[in-house]
Amino acid sequence: MLNFGFVKCAIATFNSELSNPQDATAKMKDLITYADSRNVKVLIFPELSLTGYTCQDLFGYSQLMKASMGYLNDLVLFSSSHDVLFVVGAPINVSDTLYNCAVVIHKGQILGVVPKQYLPNYGEFYEKRWFTAYTDTSITSVNLLGEDVPFGNLIFSSSVGYRLGVEICEDLWSVIPPSSYLALAGANIIANLSSSNELVGKDDYRKELIKTQSSRTISAYLYISTGFAESTSDLVFGGSGYAFENGKELASLDRYQLYGNIEIFDVDIEALTNERVSNKTFSDSKRNLTSSYREISFSQKDFYDAHYILDRSVNKHPFVPTLDNDARSKVCKEIISIQSTGLARRLSAIKNTKVTIGISGGLDSTLALLVCYDAFKKLNLDFSGIIGITMPGFGTTDRTYNNAVKLCKELGITLQEIPIKDSCIQHFKDIGHDPSIHDITYENVQARVRTMILMNMANKHHGILIGTGDLSELVLGWCTYNGDHMSMYGVNCSIPKTLVKYIIELYAVEAGKENPELKDTLLDIINTPISPELLPTNGKEIVQKTENTVGPYEVIDFFIYNLLRKRFSRNKILYLATIAFWGTYSEDELSKYYDNFISRFFRNQFKRNCIPDGPKVGTVSVSPRGDLRMPSDADSSIW
Repeated sequence: MLNFGFVKCAIATFNSELSNPQDATAKMKDLITYADSRNVKVLIFPELSLTGYTCQDLFGYSQLMKASMGYLNDLVLFSSSHDVLFVVGAPINVSDTLYNCAVVIHKGQILGVVPKQYLPNYGEFYEKRWFTAYTDTSITSVNLLGEDVPFGNLIFSSSVGYRLGVEICEDLWSVIPPSSYLALAGANIIANLSSSNELVGKDDYRKELIKTQSSRTISAYLYISTGFAESTSDLVFGGSGYAFENGKELASLDRYQLYGNIEIFDVDIEALTNERVSNKTFSDSKRNLTSSYREISFSQKDFYDAHYILDRSVNKHPFVPTLDNDARSKVCKEIISIQSTGLARRLSAIKNTKVTIGISGGLDSTLALLVCYDAFKKLNLDFSGIIGITMPGFGTTDRTYNNAVKLCKELGITLQEIPIKDSCIQHFKDIGHDPSIHDITYENVQARVRTMILMNMANKHHGILIGTGDLSELVLGWCTYNGDHMSMYGVNCSIPKTLVKYIIELYAVEAGKENPELKDTLLDIINTPISPELLPTNGKEIVQKTENTVGPYEVIDFFIYNLLRKRFSRNKILYLATIAFWGTYSEDELSKYYDNFISRFFRNQFKRNCIPDGPKVGTVSVSPRGDLRMPSDADSSIW
């Protein structure tokens, strides 16, 4: 099976004549045929889609019931030549009791019937006039179209990996929706067949309800409501449709359409499974599961084509908020607030008013300095207590040096310059290293000399050293052990490199309103190539570019997110990367970057096992005291 854990699903609405099952069946057949041609495995139609929701007292007439059963049979026969499972809403008579039901159909067979548990009988709704709520759980089968069919609490388990649970409209709005129990019983896709009328502001609330339930149940929640076909005597139905996966929107339908509409998307079953396994609160909640659910197993065709066509977007920058400018600005401000509040608390706890920080003119030290500045502002401390130290060495360029100096002056902090060349040359002599050999010793001596200076200056001023290294560097081990790897508090430890730029850019825009010079300096820092600046230069050109060694940081951060947050395999990560970076990097390049990334990740765990304290900001952290407890000597082969 080469679907990489994805299952193609669809939500569909259509406009047919009310109380005309023949017309509804014809419209559904067209949608089923189209969905099947797109390799859709799960297709959801609205509540009472076979008859229409607003038939009112017509539900009590045998003519409508006989017609609906006849065309339900027609749909079942039609399904025999299609692999897509589809769910139809229909009124079902069980021993002279009428239930509002979802009928699950696949490959010429009714797999089961799920009745509605909560009937709205308030305001504009009065369903209890026609239907009975499902409360008698002793009814486990019903004779339908001459066959005994499973009825009641059911979960539909497909051979391609998903487990479908169904609830109907008002069920979602109840205090404890049936989908909560369905999820605990193993359903990872929840279908909601609905007929929800439109009111001003209602859709926003409805959408948030769906989103929240998908998050709470760690499931894909597929919601589809009736539209233009319904009666407008008193209400208007807009054909609302949404699909959410663990709180992330996958698809939506435009409301108020005069014709049918379908949206196809992929649900990541593997991601949901991984999330449930790691979330022990989800597992513990299973003790509240009092009802039993019958599992209906069936087979669908596996996908063997190596070129699986994915019907969902793949964000190439998963750590960067995919929001409009205002919303992204709000997120970036909160990130700085988390960082600076963490530092402010640490300074307050140890009763300290001084920090030292190495300022290189690069991205990470710039963000760390801005965090220090914000923390001192919160504590109403004198900014002179921030001691920024620039330490030019063999690879320092004029651009980074000048930016470091300007940044410190524009923020009004204390600036000290301590060159390291002479100290490094003396150390080369002490250890017998030829300085013309520009190897790892040559580079790490510089990193450790700088850290020694920063540590000792912190002691001298009775302060603490603030670490500048970011999440991406920690994952790669791109730091010198007991060099820039070490500090007394690391404010950037859970900020990936791709996000650092956006946070600084936000700060530049905000600062530029009052300080144009600071804005210009920050923007130039953003546009400076990333480099440790440890190899000799003429001062004009950056000769050592980090991404030439470790790979592009946008690709590295993509790997980090999908490995550590999603726990995906190499093949799946590279499949997604190929889509995300199509036209930018070739498959061979991405494969090379990944293999280098995973090798560095595993062999550098020993550095992460002893990193300093620092605040967790997003969903990924590598702190050994929190998110990543990993042995330093694990083998990376299967990854």
